[in-house]
Amino acid sequence: MRFKVLGPLEVTTAADARTVTPRAAKVRVVLSTLLVRPNEVVSVDGLIDELWSEQPPRTAMTTLQVYISQLRKLLQDVQPDLGRDALLTRAPGYLLRVDAGQLDLAVFEDLHRQGREALAEGDHATAADLQRQALALWRGPLLSDTPHGSLLKSMSVRLTEARLAALEQRVRAELQLGRHQEVLGELQALTTELPLHEDFHAHLMVALYRTGRQADALRTFGELRRTLVRELAIEPGRRLQQLHSRILTGDPSLLEPAAQRQQRLTADRQPAAALAEPTRTTPLKPARFPSADPLFTGRKNQLEQLTRWLRDRPGGCVQVTGPAGMGKTALAVSAAHRMAELFPDGRVLVGLRDETGHPLPGARVLHAVLRALGADGQQPRSAAALRDAVHRLTEGRRLLLVLDDAVDADQLSPLLPLPAGCTALVTCRPVLSGFDGPVLPLEELSSADARELLLTSYSRRPAPYPGIDAPSENSSGDRLGNTGHNGYDGYNGYTDEEYSDATGEPGTAPGESDTRDVWDRLADQCGRFPGALRVVAQHLTFHPHHSPADIATRLSAAASRPATLRALDEEYGRSLYAAYAAAPEEVRQAARLLSLLPSGPFTTTAAAVALGVPEENAQLSVQSLVTAGLVVSSPDGTAHRFPELQRLTAGEALGEEQPTLVRAALTRLSGAAAEQAETAQHAARVEGLHPLDWFTRRREDLVALLDQVHDAGLWAQTVRLADAMTAFLEALAAWDVWGHTHSLALDAAGQLTDEAARARLLRSLGDLAWQRQRPDEARELYERVLASPDAVSTERSRALAGLADVHLGEGAGTVAAGLVTPTLLRTPGDTRGCFEAHRVLGLHTLAAEGPSAAESHFRQCLALAGTLGDRRLETYARRWLGRLRDGAVHPGWTEVRPGVWRGRRESRVQAEAGAGVRSPRRPQGSSPRRELPSLR
Repeated sequence: MRFKVLGPLEVTTAADARTVTPRAAKVRVVLSTLLVRPNEVVSVDGLIDELWSEQPPRTAMTTLQVYISQLRKLLQDVQPDLGRDALLTRAPGYLLRVDAGQLDLAVFEDLHRQGREALAEGDHATAADLQRQALALWRGPLLSDTPHGSLLKSMSVRLTEARLAALEQRVRAELQLGRHQEVLGELQALTTELPLHEDFHAHLMVALYRTGRQADALRTFGELRRTLVRELAIEPGRRLQQLHSRILTGDPSLLEPAAQRQQRLTADRQPAAALAEPTRTTPLKPARFPSADPLFTGRKNQLEQLTRWLRDRPGGCVQVTGPAGMGKTALAVSAAHRMAELFPDGRVLVGLRDETGHPLPGARVLHAVLRALGADGQQPRSAAALRDAVHRLTEGRRLLLVLDDAVDADQLSPLLPLPAGCTALVTCRPVLSGFDGPVLPLEELSSADARELLLTSYSRRPAPYPGIDAPSENSSGDRLGNTGHNGYDGYNGYTDEEYSDATGEPGTAPGESDTRDVWDRLADQCGRFPGALRVVAQHLTFHPHHSPADIATRLSAAASRPATLRALDEEYGRSLYAAYAAAPEEVRQAARLLSLLPSGPFTTTAAAVALGVPEENAQLSVQSLVTAGLVVSSPDGTAHRFPELQRLTAGEALGEEQPTLVRAALTRLSGAAAEQAETAQHAARVEGLHPLDWFTRRREDLVALLDQVHDAGLWAQTVRLADAMTAFLEALAAWDVWGHTHSLALDAAGQLTDEAARARLLRSLGDLAWQRQRPDEARELYERVLASPDAVSTERSRALAGLADVHLGEGAGTVAAGLVTPTLLRTPGDTRGCFEAHRVLGLHTLAAEGPSAAESHFRQCLALAGTLGDRRLETYARRWLGRLRDGAVHPGWTEVRPGVWRGRRESRVQAEAGAGVRSPRRPQGSSPRRELPSLR
């Protein structure tokens, strides 16, 4: 019996080719579903879903059993001996046994696989023939006469892509054989049918160029580019742009297919033809080694170390490791050029992935090495014979083999070690165990090197398209015209001396400083990965209408940065994702959860918190990430680091994680962060820093964590983390962050219906509004606290003191005193409230009656601050007592709250420098920003 699904469903007998295809549509659906998953169990639920989608009848199970019975009868009638045993019941569904030769789908996939392997081995004639046979099996769209449910639809999409891949690989092989004239018409039809398919357009460009139609080849590129920009708002990929440049410059090497010579050798070869026995006297004809990269920048120390190893350790194996896009290949090629005289028999670069990006298996690595060394004729089939052929060809020679992008030790074990005198320089992501020799780990470029690479790559590119000039090396980063800064053609308001004040550098105009800033920002956004830096520079060159500031804006959102880089260059985006995708699921899960940690180094303890496991288990998980090339550990193993783009790539995949696990991890991380911030408020030093300096360093990460916690709906954790940050934000006058975090926390408190927390946060936001010279907003927030029946006495007292401060600012001191006096009478046990009341009364009395009358209130403040154990408040009271005692009260300024100064007449001092606090004319002896409870 024969089954055909590549077109209308067709079932025929093997003996007489009689058609026995079921007529009933539902029976055809069941048979088709089983055929597209041959020799696999298809669940009952899957079959019911395929038959009736989301609306199965009540008798679905019984009806399905009837269809299965009809199929069994059909199979038994056609093939009595084996028919009933072909369709088996296997929990949780059914399995259809089909030999590979019985099903056209299986034959297609096998031929396609063989053709792909032949193409990778350089046997283009065989590849073209196999793919042609595979394509001939298609009679139309998959199961075109059968209704499609979800499974058949997904299979149709997958197999349509497989058919296009077979077609593309057949065309590629034909072009390598020099048959550009024969495929030209077919390619023109394909590009019309598939106007967004870059590979077919690339093949058409090559075919046109080789037939002497350079202008048509360039026009093809232009039409594709316009279509991509119009339909998808993207540019052609990097490889197509490079092909365009080669055609534009009339590259003669593109005229002759690289495999034409091999095609002549293999066209009429007999199966018995074998690889000639090479010896050390056989002349090598290695493939051309890549030229030195003119844009290679930085890596001075690593390059010197690598060349030293190649010079001092002839033979053996040297590894260069690091994440994708770290510049491993460029470094290896540069080192090979420096050490060219040490390898008189040649240097060879061998890529260890096929054209689809999949790693070559060990035997195909040997094939690739033989081809790179210039071996002619048919190659041996067995791995042992291939290894012997490589060793015979390399023995007694001084060769450097650069083995690029190795995946694991198994991939190279058939090849290594090489004979004495031959050196293998391997680039890989993780360290490959089992090979003796030094390892050079690569990390991100330094800030200076990253900036230099970005500018160098940007300024040295050729013109992207005819009629569009590439920017010169000294062009403005913002693509300004000739009208001056930001297009303004007039006096810019700065003197030469003021340039220095505005930028921090003498003689530097603000626009120039902005340009430098945007390049540095781009370098940081690219994680200082060489690959990402080149992608950005190339995009800017090929898109003259985009400025560096435009790209920096697109890259500013960290969560979407990997997607943005993919949009700039799809190939680089895939390589960035490859290390994560290749790791086992448990490693990927650890990467996803660890991506919740802030950027920068992290400890095993922090990893244990994120993963929710003991530290010893967390250490094993981190080590597995190091092995996968996703994380870098310090030499002593105490600190680890997620390279930023790898961290963001793993974070992008958080959607794959179970929401409960993500919420649990965020709960643990926010709890640990809040506890650390709460402890830091009462510590003299935190991680060797003053607490305010520690918080300043951690602020961005803590805000990002609070955003994540709020987005996850973890309301209690949001409130706690915001509360832990309050004292720091107030002491640093970090108004924007204060407002952002406490607004989120206020929303979270509302979700919790925690009225006490709402009152506390409303009072804090009222303090913020008061500091920002927004009296109406502050008054409204304080009054909301007072209107809350669940506000604790301390918050009510502090809200009253806040309202009093508003009235003091308006010159209504008597009203202010009347607001806070009841606190002293009604709630004498509210220590903080009594402090605030005496503070307000002291300020009012000072203005109304003089220093001697105010002194008693500030003495009360000092005593109450001591009871609270709050050194910031205690220092504030001591400062006031000193001023009153020494007669040093400033005539124009008053320290209303600790570190917050206001003019005696508010109308004169409206928000200087956008603030209205800590005036630049603050009296000597007043406290700077370092004021935080319990810090002094």
